[in-house]
Amino acid sequence: MAIKTGRIAALRAKRKRNSIITDTFQLIILGGGLIWLLIRGAAEMHYVWQWHRIPQYLYKVIDGELIFGPLIDGLLVTLEISVYSIVLGLLIGLVTAFLRLSDSYSGKLLATVYLELVRNTPLLIQLFVFYFVLGPIFEIDRFWVAVLCISFFEGSFAAEIIRGGILSVPRGQTEAGASLGLSRAAIYRYVTLPQALPIILPPLAGILVNLIKHSAIVSVIAVFDLTTSGLDIISETFMAFEIWITVAAIYLLITISLSVVISRFERYMKRSTLAG
Repeated sequence: MAIKTGRIAALRAKRKRNSIITDTFQLIILGGGLIWLLIRGAAEMHYVWQWHRIPQYLYKVIDGELIFGPLIDGLLVTLEISVYSIVLGLLIGLVTAFLRLSDSYSGKLLATVYLELVRNTPLLIQLFVFYFVLGPIFEIDRFWVAVLCISFFEGSFAAEIIRGGILSVPRGQTEAGASLGLSRAAIYRYVTLPQALPIILPPLAGILVNLIKHSAIVSVIAVFDLTTSGLDIISETFMAFEIWITVAAIYLLITISLSVVISRFERYMKRSTLAG
């Protein structure tokens, strides 16, 4: 029996190694093909590459002092918008999910209207409504207009993910909490949400990654983020290929890093659940 188990484990390990090698090979071929197409297209346009000028838009060292370039300054604004939007979007999603699960007719109606309105209209239109209508009425500057718009948009998707995770928890768990005399808020806090969190995390990670990518849309209302900085540099230098590739690489680095962090947190939660 032990020998058979060892053979199965060895076979699985071999298949995993072969899969990694095959995936890596396919990735190299795909990446090489994309690079070849990019270089070939630029050659057809007689485009002159100027990669040597890119570092100055990331950082400069003057008299021994490190000074951030416009791309890094824009990146910091993008990260600031993203952090505020993630916190506010998750809060909006949590409140909306609770309203949808509540016994209040007005609460359910309010949450349903919000979800249908936001999820079925383009983000760009919503941004214009926030900027040209709500912004002047409530005297909100463009930075917070961007944060609020992205938060409400992504919060609508987070709400359904959170609601689905809560509903996936067996009803017997909440009934057991009620039988112990716990309040509804305490049941959510100590019983339902801890069990729903491992289910919620994977799809919620996609929402957070999308939020960072969608933050690029704030460039249309002239918020100085990473995309706006790239547009400004291109208008001055005409280095469209180099700048957009650099901007895309920065966004890719952020989203991959966030995905890795969430993945590790998800594994930690699963281990904690199994240990408990």
